Amino acid sequence: MRILVTGATGLLGSRLVEKLVKKGYHVYSGYNRHEPINGEPIKIDVTNENDVERTFNISKPDAVIHTAALTNVDECEVNKELAWKINVIGTKNIVNMSKNYNSFLIYVSTDYIFDGRKGMYKENDEPNPINYYGLTKLKGEEEVMRLNNYSIVRTSVIYGSTPASGKVNFALWVIENLRKRKEIKVVVDQWNSPTLNINLADMIIEILERKLNGIHHLAGATRINRYDFARLIAKTFELDENLIIPITSDQITWIAKRPQDSSLNITKALNVLMNKPLEIVKALSFLKNDIMI
Repeated sequence: MRILVTGATGLLGSRLVEKLVKKGYHVYSGYNRHEPINGEPIKIDVTNENDVERTFNISKPDAVIHTAALTNVDECEVNKELAWKINVIGTKNIVNMSKNYNSFLIYVSTDYIFDGRKGMYKENDEPNPINYYGLTKLKGEEEVMRLNNYSIVRTSVIYGSTPASGKVNFALWVIENLRKRKEIKVVVDQWNSPTLNINLADMIIEILERKLNGIHHLAGATRINRYDFARLIAKTFELDENLIIPITSDQITWIAKRPQDSSLNITKALNVLMNKPLEIVKALSFLKNDIMI
């Protein structure tokens, strides 16, 4: 199988490429700025229709995993034109070429398509984004639904052992600061389903290999607030929990609104997949092993 992965140097994309290459697939690592170390690198600007066409003509993919996106929530709110261009037009371009090549498309979406009023969202719950990032990802989903062969994968707060594309994820931010004995402020009133990138990559690869169509919530198996998540990270890495200061969302000046509880119900994934969503304690022990390697 020939597989094109967009956003191949991101937190998820880099792990997907690494695992797919190890499995013996011919992987084209689509990137924009940072050249990937695994797979066959192929520079792609998803917002450019001709560039996407060129990439597909070279890679001729049987399957595409589209992880490339503008994910900075505040940046999406400030620079709406860019967010729309990357997350909606970019996805539309990928969808059109996937249709031409009859490629199975996996689109990585987000818990932020929900308003966060109830939490534990199921696949068939009504989306209602409260920020522009969530809106653009939802519009991307709508583009993907024009295909016959697709899987929309919604996830939540991805974290992993290494910075990706120059960005540090929440878990690494907590670890780095606590190791330096720095106090950090973390919100107690925001719940989600933190997801370890290696667990997510394994679940996505299973969906790819089994060609499972439709919408799937692939996230960590634990609903938790940010503060408790930070404390669990500290405990796992034997760092000082007292350096974590609990605060509420109204004490932070965010540009974009955040859903209060965007946790995802992962019952479908637990029932359907061999690679199950991990409980948070187990996921953090995997993270620790990954960092120690």
